[in-house]
Amino acid sequence: MNFITQIFNGLQLGSIYALVALGYTMVYGIAKLVNFAHGDVIMVGAYTIALAIQTAAFNAGLPLWLTFIPAVVVCTVLGITVERVAYRPLRNSSPVSLLITTIGVSLFLQNLFVKLFTSSAKPIPAIFPQFSIQFAGIHLSLATIVTIVSTIILTYILHLFINKTKNGKSMLAVSEDYGASELVGINVNQVMTMTFAIGSALAGIASVLYVSSYPQIQPFMGSILGIKAFTAAVLGGIGSIPGAVIGGMILGMIEVLTRAYLSSAYADAIVFMVLILVLLVHPTGLFGKLEKEKV
Repeated sequence: MNFITQIFNGLQLGSIYALVALGYTMVYGIAKLVNFAHGDVIMVGAYTIALAIQTAAFNAGLPLWLTFIPAVVVCTVLGITVERVAYRPLRNSSPVSLLITTIGVSLFLQNLFVKLFTSSAKPIPAIFPQFSIQFAGIHLSLATIVTIVSTIILTYILHLFINKTKNGKSMLAVSEDYGASELVGINVNQVMTMTFAIGSALAGIASVLYVSSYPQIQPFMGSILGIKAFTAAVLGGIGSIPGAVIGGMILGMIEVLTRAYLSSAYADAIVFMVLILVLLVHPTGLFGKLEKEKV
């Protein structure tokens, strides 16, 4: 039973990685940009949750899980702002310039929050009620169930949005050919803004799920989370929505099972070793497609 419990713990952690990886894979798939500041958007969402908890409304008895609303709003606004201020002016620049810009935005956000809130970690109260559900001898916390179910539902909604709506199809068109999309009348700037907005909104939800599992925040918390989520996106095939989710789940289970049955010291090393092995065997990731360039 302990093994089954660890599997669910791995799915919980993997669900968080999956939501963050969806942001990476959307931005890369459409804007061809690896946004290394994405993990820090989650950090901003976590601090938004901490500040919201201190407001009169939540002190008066509102359920703490409603903090996802201000977290999503702030993260979405931040994503749109960063896209317009930092990335849009450099869209036609070299990939290296864009990559350096994302790192610069990440460092800016980290140091800004160190200045505002200091570098010390701050505790967060329990977001979800502290009770567990038992079946077949397995105890699952409410946070575990909410995290896994939320990721499945959000992934399905995102899949429907991309494939069934006009805006979603515009995003697919831009991901296929930026120039041709402009020629047929698609507003590429609007599509890019929408992509960052959706990815950042998912980061806001991920921040609530993350602090419900790890109730402590600090300005650098987004760094390792962002790197692991990016690893999940690459493992699943960056640019693929199902790949990001499956990659996140695999990564979460590997990490949790390693910590449970081997040692916490080996967890990160084994996670990245699996990534290297997958890339050696299948360089485009599990669900990625090989793209051919005409020369």
